[in-house]
Amino acid sequence: MHVLNLVTNSQAPFFEQQVAAVCDRGVSTTTVAVAGDRRTTDEETSGRSVLDYGRFYARVLRRATESYDLVHANYGLTAPMALAQPRRPVVLSFWGSDLLGNVGRLSRWCARRADAVIVMSRAMADEVGTDCHVIPHGVDLDLFRPIPRRDAREAVGWERDGRQVLFPYAAKREMKDYPRAERVVEAVRARTDEPVALRTLHGVPHARMPLYLNAADALLLTSKSEGSPNSVKEAMACNLPVVATDVGDVAERLAGVDASHVCRSDEELRDGLIDVLERGEPSTGRAAVESLGLERMGERIRDVYESVI
Repeated sequence: MHVLNLVTNSQAPFFEQQVAAVCDRGVSTTTVAVAGDRRTTDEETSGRSVLDYGRFYARVLRRATESYDLVHANYGLTAPMALAQPRRPVVLSFWGSDLLGNVGRLSRWCARRADAVIVMSRAMADEVGTDCHVIPHGVDLDLFRPIPRRDAREAVGWERDGRQVLFPYAAKREMKDYPRAERVVEAVRARTDEPVALRTLHGVPHARMPLYLNAADALLLTSKSEGSPNSVKEAMACNLPVVATDVGDVAERLAGVDASHVCRSDEELRDGLIDVLERGEPSTGRAAVESLGLERMGERIRDVYESVI
């Protein structure tokens, strides 16, 4: 089986893991990415021009004449180009933000015309409004695993004392709502005598992410919208307590997980964060994500490929 992958960001760690997982199951792939200036971290406001996508479509058309079995469009903005080539069946995967705003209307229109649609959560499937395969991005359970906190803090250069709350994104990403995280942590500081630091991450190699997750006392996610956030699943694999807004499949993933909270208001986020910091215990998250390994994800995506050929 030979698959042509279309993608807006070929360096996204979860996309690289997806490709590796299906290749491990006997699928050969070629990736074509949209060229141009990617000036922001949000794909729908990437700064690429119509001309960039026009050139991308020309490359897709040329590639589609080769001996591929199907085209896999990753992210909604690549879907029109996949559907416009007349030769191969199309599998369309949504990443979350491509179901919002004007991009969302385009994505849903394309979903009705694709041969198969993959989403990361049941909530995303409801948003699409057509038949979907729900396949969350997998977690590298060998990479993301519990390690001693003292060793992790030494490796990342954090002080040993005090509480460390990890906001796992760049502060400027609007959809992640860093100002809300700041408000919540400030409210926590007002109710505790122990220092509480709020840490952000930007430009950290994916291979070093387990160090930061194990160095922290809690992961705080205040996103306005998500599909199936990898940061939550990776934190769970490290048994790091998670305090998060009720977005995407977070509530489903954290159901029954001890020392974690799914919240709606700032007050609930504050109280949940105080609870996990005062308890100082690891979560039981790893057991809950054992079924979300990369191998299982690769098998399920390959099954989708076979269904459309």
